[in-house]
Amino acid sequence: MNLKNIKYIILDMDGCCYHPKYLKTLFGQVSSRMTDFISLKLGIEKDKAKKIQQEYFYKYDTSLNGLMKNYPKLVDPHEFLKYVHDINYDCLEKDIALREELLKLDVKTYCATNGSKEHAINCMKKIGIDDLFEGKIMDIVDFNFKPKPNPESLYLMCKKFQIPTNQETVYIEDIAKNLSSEAAKDMIKVWFTNDQPINDLDKYKHLIQYKIDNLALFLKKIRLLKEAKYYE
Repeated sequence: MNLKNIKYIILDMDGCCYHPKYLKTLFGQVSSRMTDFISLKLGIEKDKAKKIQQEYFYKYDTSLNGLMKNYPKLVDPHEFLKYVHDINYDCLEKDIALREELLKLDVKTYCATNGSKEHAINCMKKIGIDDLFEGKIMDIVDFNFKPKPNPESLYLMCKKFQIPTNQETVYIEDIAKNLSSEAAKDMIKVWFTNDQPINDLDKYKHLIQYKIDNLALFLKKIRLLKEAKYYE
């Protein structure tokens, strides 16, 4: 696990590109709109819709994946993504330190999200890093609606951007389960610490090689190690 040799980074969006402290406010809006969408499309009460939403998230890795499998004639995934990401992003703030480290770091960095590309770009605009990820984001549509940790998602990304699936690549997730992707088996796997209920650490802690709580500081650590390497 030598961070000096890192040449590529794959980042999740929510809870990684922006700090998990914003998840409750930002993703709380997304979750609420998911409940509304399910209620409207299935013609059921919101409490039942919420239960289905949560059940599908745990069973199928995303609520959308469960809806597509169980209600393919009722649910248009593109309509779902547009509806649930129609939210207010004002809680997010510019992350000057993150931008500076992304600019300084001699590493190719990409974003892989189970959400929509539009959502990722909207988040990045608020953070102030959208220009650094232009053409470097793959979303659930690009993944053929097969969400992480389905290995096909990361394999598609690695093929498109010619990212090696070895220890030249760091993979950063806030959901520990997503680190279980077969495509990430030989990558350096990093978990952005948080208290989301889905993170069953007893089950997935063996996958985690680094734990971080600040992305900019972790990128700085990689940069300093790589710079020191040149003077050895």
